Amino acid sequence: MSPAAGPPETGPVDATRYAAALRAYAAGVGLLTVRDGIDDVGTTVTSVTSVSAAPPLVAVGLTAEGYPREVLEEVGRCALTVLAAGQAILASRFSSAGRPSARHLLESVPWHRAPVSDAIVLDGGLVALDCRLDRVVEAGDHVLALLEVVGVPVLTDTGDPLLRFRGRYVAPPPS
Repeated sequence: MSPAAGPPETGPVDATRYAAALRAYAAGVGLLTVRDGIDDVGTTVTSVTSVSAAPPLVAVGLTAEGYPREVLEEVGRCALTVLAAGQAILASRFSSAGRPSARHLLESVPWHRAPVSDAIVLDGGLVALDCRLDRVVEAGDHVLALLEVVGVPVLTDTGDPLLRFRGRYVAPPPS
C-alpha cells in the first residue's frame, strides 16, 4: 500500500479526503445560463452527463441552496455551453461568489441567445444546448437538474475542451 493510500476507511468518509479523491477525476467545464426576464444568471458547472437519447436529456449538478437553481426552477429553461480550452477565465468568473449579472461578466465576449430558452450561449464554446427543465432531483447538498435538450445552437468539430482537474482549469494535452 502506498503512503498516500492510508488505512482502509471504517467509518464515514472524511469530507476532505472525499474532495481530494474527486479532484483526480478530470471533468469537462460548462456554463449554465438562465434568463429570468429581468437579468441573466450564470454558473460554472463541471457535473454534466448524458442521461437519455430518447428523449434527449442531460443531468447537471447544482448547489441545492444556490441562486442558479432557484432561478432555473422558476423559469424552467436554460442554456448550457461546453467551454473551450481558452475559456478558463470565463469559468473562473462564473464560479466566484457574489458575481454580477452574466451580461456584465461577458463584456467583450461574443454571445447570442438560444432560440427556445432565450438564455446566453457563448459563440466560442464547443457546443451549446438549449434546454427545458424536466425535473429536479434532490441529492444531498446538491441537486441534479434533468434538462431536456430542445436544440443545439452551437456545434463545432474543432477545438479542445476546457477541463477541471485537481482544482484547476486545464486544457487537454495535444494529441
